[in-house]
Amino acid sequence: MQIYINPQRHEWDELARRSQIDASVIGPRVAEILNAVRERGDEALRDYARTIDGVELDTLTVSEAEIEAAASQVSPELKAALETAAANIRKFHTAELPAPVEMETTPGVRCIQRAVPIQRVGLYIPGGSAPLFSTVLMLAIPAQVAGCPEIVLCTPPNRQGGIAPEILCAARLCGVHRIVKAGGAQAIGAMAYGTRSVPRVDKIFGPGNQYVTVAKQQVSVSQVAIDMPAGPSEVLVLADETADPSFVAADLLSQAEHGPDSQAMLVTTSRGIADRVVHAVDEQLRALGRAAIAERALEHSRILVMDSPDEIVEFANRYAAEHLIISMRDPWQVAGRITAAGSVFIGNLTPESAGDYASGTNHTLPTYGWARSFSGVNIDSFMRKITYQEITPDGLRRLGPTIETMAAAEGLSAHRNAVTIRLKTL
Repeated sequence: MQIYINPQRHEWDELARRSQIDASVIGPRVAEILNAVRERGDEALRDYARTIDGVELDTLTVSEAEIEAAASQVSPELKAALETAAANIRKFHTAELPAPVEMETTPGVRCIQRAVPIQRVGLYIPGGSAPLFSTVLMLAIPAQVAGCPEIVLCTPPNRQGGIAPEILCAARLCGVHRIVKAGGAQAIGAMAYGTRSVPRVDKIFGPGNQYVTVAKQQVSVSQVAIDMPAGPSEVLVLADETADPSFVAADLLSQAEHGPDSQAMLVTTSRGIADRVVHAVDEQLRALGRAAIAERALEHSRILVMDSPDEIVEFANRYAAEHLIISMRDPWQVAGRITAAGSVFIGNLTPESAGDYASGTNHTLPTYGWARSFSGVNIDSFMRKITYQEITPDGLRRLGPTIETMAAAEGLSAHRNAVTIRLKTL
């Protein structure tokens, strides 16, 4: 990791730059895949399973027998861990449930807001070299808590035409039974347009590779809602001389191993910490099973040494990290000044891995700087809020003239008349 000492402010934007998705290359290919799924449905999904996943599928849907069999292939230790994580995630997201709003804004004018669940949601769960069964918990549990009646889960099949047992076990734990063997842009297309095996959904959730990301962006233009724009995973660690270099190195590597396009950043007030973190990263990297992937991610990861905590906070808000770890003296004081982050991890004993798996908060978070304007997935992501109003005769007498005046000023006489005609009956 390259170290930058006291970079000038005009350099910060370049230092905060992420890996770019080359939409000029990926975009047309994704559009071709989406169009094929829209036109040929299940047939296209089977074709892509053959050409991309390297498997011939007799059926696209996972049977109940496959789901049940998966449970016996998962160790008791992992099952217990899943149950603990699920309980924490359920507790936190249940606490997020919004209370209804009901009030009289003017005597006789009653306004109400109620949250209702999205009726049909689609969850995308990456497979590949590291099947993300934890993402099943992070998406299916809040969907359940919100009361979504129908949950569809898409995940790519392996070379044997099956799904990772851990994913199926997590789905079973969450009560998800509609599971489709489809990955990549083709899975996003299936959930957006609907096929014989995959019902069309109202909103799509979940992380994925560049093809999945671009596919979600393309279908969101006119077809279906998505959780958020996103790019590769990232972490920013803020550290001073109170940080433990080995902990910081472990946190940086935990993001770097996600993929070669992930980014791990350290901003510190201490050159000594920076040097010790570099040494610890080199030591820990040798023991990682995904060292080659992490090494590639570290090539575009950086360490910045700055003079003051104020500069560190300013850079953190400009970077707007998906995961922000504060390993500094008085971390809550620093956290109170953070205005842009997906999820914040406080103190030396709070690894980002806790949020990824089991603390209870959601790990589906905005990346690529979108934390300046988007929240991570939460209970509101699976709900819509509807407003209601009811006006009594006395309320219409009080409010009616205000509405008439405003409608007339905008030149909308029919709007004015809708009030006037009622007032005349009173």
